[in-house]
Amino acid sequence: MIPFMTRPNRLITEKSPYLLQHAYNPVDWYPWGEEAFEKAKKEDKPIFLSIGYSTCYWCHVMEREVFEHDDMAELMNKYFVSIKVDKEERPDVDRIYMSALQSMTGSGGWPMSMFLTPDLKPFYGATYIPPESRYGMPGFPELITEIHNAWLNRREEIIKSGDNIINYLNRAFSSTDKSSNIDRSLFPKAFELFKSQYDAGYGGFGGAPKFPRPVVFNFLFRMYKTLNDEDAKRMVIDTLRKMFDGGIHDHLGGGFHRYSVDRFWRVPHFEKMLYDQAQLTSIYSDAYRLTRDDSFADAVKDILHYVQTKLTDKHGGFYSAEDAESAPDPSHPEKKEEGAFYVWKKDEIDKILGPQRTKVFCYYFGIGERGNVPASSDTHNVFTDKNILYILYSIPDTANKFSLDEIKVKKIIFESNKLLFDAREKRPHPHLDDKILTSWNGMMISGFACAYRALQDPGYLNSAQQSADFILSKLYDRTRKILFHRYRDGESRFEGTLEDYAFYVQGLIDLYEACFSEKYLESAVELTELMISYFYDKENGGFFDTTGQDKSVIIRTKEEYDSAEPSGNSVAVLNLLRLSHFTENNEFFKKAERTLNYFSTRISDNPYSMPGMLCSADFYFDKTKQIIISGERESEQTKELIEEVNKHYLPNSILIHAEPGHQYKLMPFLNSIIVDSKISSAYVCENYTCKLPVSSAEELRKIIEE
Repeated sequence: MIPFMTRPNRLITEKSPYLLQHAYNPVDWYPWGEEAFEKAKKEDKPIFLSIGYSTCYWCHVMEREVFEHDDMAELMNKYFVSIKVDKEERPDVDRIYMSALQSMTGSGGWPMSMFLTPDLKPFYGATYIPPESRYGMPGFPELITEIHNAWLNRREEIIKSGDNIINYLNRAFSSTDKSSNIDRSLFPKAFELFKSQYDAGYGGFGGAPKFPRPVVFNFLFRMYKTLNDEDAKRMVIDTLRKMFDGGIHDHLGGGFHRYSVDRFWRVPHFEKMLYDQAQLTSIYSDAYRLTRDDSFADAVKDILHYVQTKLTDKHGGFYSAEDAESAPDPSHPEKKEEGAFYVWKKDEIDKILGPQRTKVFCYYFGIGERGNVPASSDTHNVFTDKNILYILYSIPDTANKFSLDEIKVKKIIFESNKLLFDAREKRPHPHLDDKILTSWNGMMISGFACAYRALQDPGYLNSAQQSADFILSKLYDRTRKILFHRYRDGESRFEGTLEDYAFYVQGLIDLYEACFSEKYLESAVELTELMISYFYDKENGGFFDTTGQDKSVIIRTKEEYDSAEPSGNSVAVLNLLRLSHFTENNEFFKKAERTLNYFSTRISDNPYSMPGMLCSADFYFDKTKQIIISGERESEQTKELIEEVNKHYLPNSILIHAEPGHQYKLMPFLNSIIVDSKISSAYVCENYTCKLPVSSAEELRKIIEE
């Protein structure tokens, strides 16, 4: 029986939306902290650690099936000290136990269900655990009873297992014996590996499920420039088109869902994450620069409209995510289904659009009377008779089918989208995770800054600046020299990890290149120096993920894998290289070089896992261009020169504006370049040796394209 709880547990005082979702469970949950650890030691009980996040579909399933039930909660409360962790709030804790789970089982995911000794060492782990035996897994009551008995009767085995796992992870994260000097031969080797994994029929890499993984697109665009290989560009361009046409793209509300459960990009897992919107904004902006194809500009506008309307706080920060599930029936808000907000029955569309619009709309989007979700999709029978919008036929094909003008078809699709969007807005909305994370905001600042440079929409620049200023005012304590990780409901909490410093600094550098406000570059340098002092491994090179000050984080990991997000190390290296060219700080360059060398053997052994680090290596090896525009910022000539630079895809360059009469402390070399305040000029330099200045956009274009 599922109880109706009126008395909350300890999670009720937390700010995390995920922890608050569990605040009325009958489980005696503790947040991660000393109170729980001391209770486990005092009562001689193992810890049950449950890690997830508020928009995680299977986390919701396990809560409904397990944690909301009195009988299972009674066993948990009797045998264990139970701790809930929001993985997005505590990525440092999540990384350790995810690494442990992967070492135990060869795979991982969320919800993560880990069993620890009272001194926090993991000895057994799983992801989702069903309430009774199914899917070849033991039921939750049977499993925890068995673990309880093992704790009483075979404790030495458990202690030894926990010690072995921790020793293995310590060795894995501290390995230094294979480091060597990085070399250019990594690029063609890595490119050929990605090429072999490419799905030529539908874009993307591998089969189902299929994730965007934008960092791979960044690497391939770079290889198009570095290796002069058209295939590298084609793979990205074709994939971006397939994604935008597919069901992974929300054709009514904008933005992208988390991933596709099939290889066709047709049936998504419906949650929407800020970090996906951020990275895809940047990559679609780059695609527009490379092709001047307006469809890529439309994709940028589509994503950013969604972010500005649904994921932006009134003070400028960006929220984290929207859930995959919601209630299909407003009268029963507790009964939620995957994708309920987004899918359609054919008769619903008929009623909203009317017969004339419906026939065109349904042909274009592949709508079927009995739904359009393939029976083989991993959808658990949720989408029977339902339709997911994906573009099946092009505008010309649709126009030809109904003997209509293409402009007329576009008008019908536009009007139909608006009508269905308005109808969808009346449905119960998915849960919004409104916590503001420094790391993800950093990526979104980069996205808006990149979009502004590509499309010149001042609203994009304003959004980037508002978020950057929000982080500086709410999440950066300059007195204590601490960047915090999370802000919600007036509270800044949790000292930042490497990713917070690296991703936010990247955003600040990108924002400087968009607006040339020195305060952003100054903050980037200041935070980079703090990042080095807190995270840099002086003995071996590379950056730890944590400061080592929190003793409950029992391993100092050093992440190298570029997954849905690039690793903190990958981004930190590129930041250091870029800033070394802005500031002539050779120490930044040396630390970047040493980190690349630290990871070089691992990149060579498995380049598929480290495309972000390969991007940094590409910047390291290339002859970086310093493009300096000198002149009054508001003069038309200066604007034309800046706009000319912004039209080009130039991944291994930095862009600087030099204002006449201004003295530059961070970039003292600028003081000797500005010679005439009346004429705007562009200098293209390599290693601080500049070609003769030019004053027209056409002359600048020729130099850039040389």
